[in-house]
This record gives sequence, structure tokens and C-alpha cells, in this order.
Amino acid sequence: MVGTLRGDRVPARVRSGEKVLPEQARVHNRELLLRMLYREGPLSRADLARRTGLTRVSVSDVVSDLLADDLVVEVGTRAGTRPGKPAMMLEFNEHAYQAVAVDLSHSTLYRGAVFDLGGSVVARRQVEIEGSTGAEALAKVVGLVGALREQVTARLLGIGIGTPGIVDLGGVVLSAPNLGWKDLDLQSVLTERFVCPVVVSNDANATALAERSYGESAADTLLVRVGVGVGAGLLLGGTPVLGSRFAAGEIGHVVVDTRSERACVCGKLGCLETWLSTRRIQEDLSEARTDAEHTRVLAAAGEALGAVLAPIVAAINVSEIVLSGPRRVLEGPLADAAMETIRQRALTEVHGDIVLRLSELGDDIVLRGATAMVMSQQLGIA
Repeated sequence: MVGTLRGDRVPARVRSGEKVLPEQARVHNRELLLRMLYREGPLSRADLARRTGLTRVSVSDVVSDLLADDLVVEVGTRAGTRPGKPAMMLEFNEHAYQAVAVDLSHSTLYRGAVFDLGGSVVARRQVEIEGSTGAEALAKVVGLVGALREQVTARLLGIGIGTPGIVDLGGVVLSAPNLGWKDLDLQSVLTERFVCPVVVSNDANATALAERSYGESAADTLLVRVGVGVGAGLLLGGTPVLGSRFAAGEIGHVVVDTRSERACVCGKLGCLETWLSTRRIQEDLSEARTDAEHTRVLAAAGEALGAVLAPIVAAINVSEIVLSGPRRVLEGPLADAAMETIRQRALTEVHGDIVLRLSELGDDIVLRGATAMVMSQQLGIA
């Protein structure tokens, strides 16, 4: 069952000096009230008017639409002894819609889930990759989304996909070497197949959004995602930085050692991914015969990561670095070596207080980020 929201696609942002059209103002007010109820509810109509500065008439008008869309529900009158008619309290309806989220960042399988608007998992599915690339990989993605679509038990808000590679704002995967994709319009493929809104983003950017929405990240954060590839999502002032060609954070194919003979899927030698992707690091660990060798493998990967991150830290002065990926690999020697390398290579007086930590959101972090993308696009909530 696919639901239709009133004015479900957000109009373009208004540039400074441009006239604000009534429909744009209405969408803005709708998003404003939804965000407030999502984060702070339950609230009354009068509460919303006071907190937003909107007139009571405007609030009442927007709330009527939200009630009709079932995005907001009335949950009874406010408790207390105030004189006059008790205020009716409003609450964001977490069960009004559901979203399908898919994570393509793992090296052996694709994972997916159906979430309600409160972040609870309704259903899960996964599919083994078995070395699939190109058209075969795309077919498995379509099949996984189809299986999840059948598990949706409410109106479908949209589909969110977190994928390795460079992805433009239109959901075109410009380059994903590990998946064998180039100029793949994944958003259009899925939109036409499932006839609903679709958002496709780089998995590291989705991870950064999840950490900001559901975790405890600072406003200026560099989030490193380790999976089938290695990428980074960058937040400055809480806003994602994508770059002029949507490749900000593509650190996996930065050459760490020009003398290395480690071949990368991109065609170069000595890229960060050849030390740190989950497949390559597991291969290196499988050859370690002692605990000391095991530690050296992890420390070498951490040093490679630190060598790539140090100039980024020096250039943008982020306050924290968050690592996301297999915890058993990232914590301990790898994280310690990365932090020590950053401290050695960046100016300690300026960057000495930077924090490097592991994300606490676990294996669902990309899925939660993909859900947040859908909610941001369709409801203005993130």
C-alpha cells in the first residue's frame, strides 16, 4: 500500500531576496511543526504557536492537514488544573508510514529492513552477494527491495539505499568499483519498478546522517565507514559536505604507499582500501599466526588510515572522528594506531583534543541512515 502525502515533494529552497510563494511557506510550516512534534511532543496547538512564532490560525490549518494524513494524532487533553477548556495534545504518529532501507556496504551480503517512523524494525531480509557485480548485483538489489516491499504493513513513505561509491544528488551511482557499477541510475530503476519515492546515497554519507540523527555525533564530524570499501561522511555545522562532484570523503582510493604492490579494484596500487576494506583486512588477518602478528596487521591498517586522515583533520579542524564497521576489527590496535598517527602528523597544539571513537549504532547504522534520508526528503525530518 503506497500512501500519498499532500505536497509530498519538498520544493526547492528559496534563495535570498526571492519572493516566498504560499505553497513554499505552507510546506515550511508543515515541516517545522512535524519536526517539533517528532522531537518534543506531545504538544498542544497553542504550544506549537508559541514555540514557532506562527499564528494560531496557521498552526490550526497545518495541523488539520497533518491529522488528515495521519502523521499526527490527538492523544487527549493536558493534565492539570488550568482554568478554561483543557488543551488537546498532539503527538507524532510513528506508525503512519513505513520505510524500506537497504545497505549495500557489506562484503558478503546486502542487508535490508522495514522501519516505522519511530525507528523500530518491522521486518528484515538479506541476500548473499556471492561475488555479484554489474547487472547481477543490480538484480539482487531489486530482488531484496521487492522482498522487503512485501513485508510493509502500513503506507510506504519511500525506499532508502546506502551504497558504496560516488552518488550524485539524483541517485545516479557515478562510480562504484567494488560493485562494478558506473553511471547507474539506481534511483530511477527502483522508482520505476516500485512506483514510490527513492533516495540513494553514498553509504558513508548515510552513516554520518544516522550518527547525527540517532547517535551522539558533534556538529563537525568525520565519519569513516569500513565495509566492502572505505569511505567517509563529513558534517560541518551539522550539514553534509558532498563536494563539487559528489566525491567528498572518497578516501578509500587515496594512495597510502606509492611503493606498494597491493592492487586495488580501482586499478591503482597501495590505496587505503588495500589495507582497510573488510575483505582485505580479513585476508591479512588469516595469514597472522600469532597474537603479535594479528596486532601488527591491525596496527598497520590503523597507521594507513591515520596517514590519510591527518591532512583532512589539519585542513578542516573537525572535533571528532567516528569509525563505523566491524567492531572486532576497528577497536583496539587499529583505532589506537590511527589516533597516534594523526597526532604525529597533525599540529598537536591545534588538533590535540580531537576525539576518535567507534559508533554505538552497530550493524544497522547504514539502514538507519537510509531511513533518515527518506524521512528528510518526504517529511523534512532528520
